[in-house]
Amino acid sequence: MSERTAIVVGGGVVGLSTAYHLARRDFGRVLLLEKGRPGDGASSRAAGIITGLMWSETGVQARKASLGRFRELSLELDGYRFRDVGCLNLFDAVSWPEREKLLPLYDRLKVEYEVLDLAQMKHRWPELAFSGEIRGLYDPLGGYSEPDEYIPALARKCVQLGVEIRQGCQVTGFLEDAGRVAGVETTAGKVEGDAVVCATHVWTRKVMERLGGWQLPVKAFVHQRYLTEPLAAEMKIPVVNANPYGCYFRPATGGRLLVGVESVEREEFRPPSAGFDMLELRAPDELRDRARRDLLRLVPAASGAPLTREEKVGLLAFSLDGEPILGRIDALPGLFVGTAFHSGGFAYNPVAGMLLAELVADGVTSIDVSAFSPDRFEAGEVADFTASSVTQGEYAGIGGRRRH
Repeated sequence: MSERTAIVVGGGVVGLSTAYHLARRDFGRVLLLEKGRPGDGASSRAAGIITGLMWSETGVQARKASLGRFRELSLELDGYRFRDVGCLNLFDAVSWPEREKLLPLYDRLKVEYEVLDLAQMKHRWPELAFSGEIRGLYDPLGGYSEPDEYIPALARKCVQLGVEIRQGCQVTGFLEDAGRVAGVETTAGKVEGDAVVCATHVWTRKVMERLGGWQLPVKAFVHQRYLTEPLAAEMKIPVVNANPYGCYFRPATGGRLLVGVESVEREEFRPPSAGFDMLELRAPDELRDRARRDLLRLVPAASGAPLTREEKVGLLAFSLDGEPILGRIDALPGLFVGTAFHSGGFAYNPVAGMLLAELVADGVTSIDVSAFSPDRFEAGEVADFTASSVTQGEYAGIGGRRRH
């Protein structure tokens, strides 16, 4: 029997993770096609934050597996270490009742958490300055990865396991044979395969237009994050999803802090082509100022560490219902997709790659992710969603409640 071939399109963390997990399974020939360099899209611009305290049963189960894999990857990948500092998710009086309803789900799925009031948070992390009716939902297993460590470490491991990574190779179309997706057309020629995994993030709609106009309901929004100069003294704080304040922050390499801010008034961004490069994105100067003000309000001790001139501007991808899109497409046998991981693509990537590899190799997954199926949407609602234009704040899945 001839060797099986899997083609992974997209060299971000989801694509790299898929290739890695396929190679670990000795699937056969695994090719990863990336139009630029691995990770130079949204993945290198990510905050790298993860919490397991999600809003759906499927999301909780997937993140639980992802948290486990991050810890295992710290042992599997040379030069990478998961920072298990915990993740503190903040809620105000308006948003807390909705999240409080999920606590029985966390209990049933045996997910660790602590509910903290303002006094308890101040006692545990005196460097943090919250006020008002704020409730904390602490995930002791949460934390973060540094993309600059994780991406090259994962890419190196892929190569060591025999994955063929083709850089500067843009997919321009798909090969079909008897109603089945049988490979791709690229700027370097045709590549035939038994399975094609599309892990192209916000480029997914443009890439899949080559399949007779086939569409998935995905919208993209610009997001930005910044780094401080080194602090006078290192802080022992967790990742903080400061949802009521419209921002988040975490420790960063070199004794610094990373801070990201929302821009709810900004219109959705429509990538003009499959060759679009995120280097073209810019953030307004006032967002840097807002990030600085938000950080100082919540972490006064950061006053002596101004923001550097470096900024990372990328794109987040959201689906019609706010849940990831992951699985096979029944109408297009041989094609698998993983996209729209809201603001938590980095957080999902270990489990997303594992599940996509399971689907390609075995046809079934170890976790029931039918709720993430690409086939869950009706054609009419897909058309309406893709035709509409909304701001980040208007999109029902954002508003500060669905983060990382």
